[in-house]
This record gives sequence, structure tokens and C-alpha cells, in this order.
Amino acid sequence: MKSITDVSDVLQAQRKKLGLSQKDMLMRIGMSQQQYQKIESGSDMRLSTLLRVLEGMGLELTILPQEQARTLPTVPDGQESDEPEQTSVWSSELDDLKDRS
Repeated sequence: MKSITDVSDVLQAQRKKLGLSQKDMLMRIGMSQQQYQKIESGSDMRLSTLLRVLEGMGLELTILPQEQARTLPTVPDGQESDEPEQTSVWSSELDDLKDRS
């Protein structure tokens, strides 16, 4: 991911995938509505805040070298892929979000 906006887009897409409204999410993680809206709008956030949101969504932060991250397969929900081209898992999430807009 290249920007905070990319992170925010992924978080918003995951929240919707879980079938949660912003209100559901902020109640799940104990945050004010204003705080959570700032996160999804692309405002800069503390690492501790990001970790809190990820925990509430059942996600984990993993740090990889860029070269290794580029080789991750784009495979939905753990299914195996026969495709030779591999891109970032997050790129797939962002593409899905853009398609819905």
C-alpha cells in the first residue's frame, strides 16, 4: 500500500464485507463516530488506532519486504489459484472497492 487512503479504502471494504455499519464498527472497537469516520475518510492515524480497528475486523497487520509482498497471490478466501500472474492481496481488495463505486 502506498498511502493512508489505500489503508482506509481496505478498511472500509472489509467493514462492508463483514456486513457492519460504521456505527456497528465503532461500537465493536469502542471509538467515537467522529474518530471512526476520520479513519475511513483517509485521515492519518496512530499505529495503535490501526491495530485496534484491525482487531475489531479480525485482521492482522503483517510487515513484509516490498519484493515479497508483490509476490503474494491474489486469491479470495484462501482458495488456490492457477493463475501465473500474482499481485498484492490488497490490490484485489482495492479493485473490488473501485468496481463498486
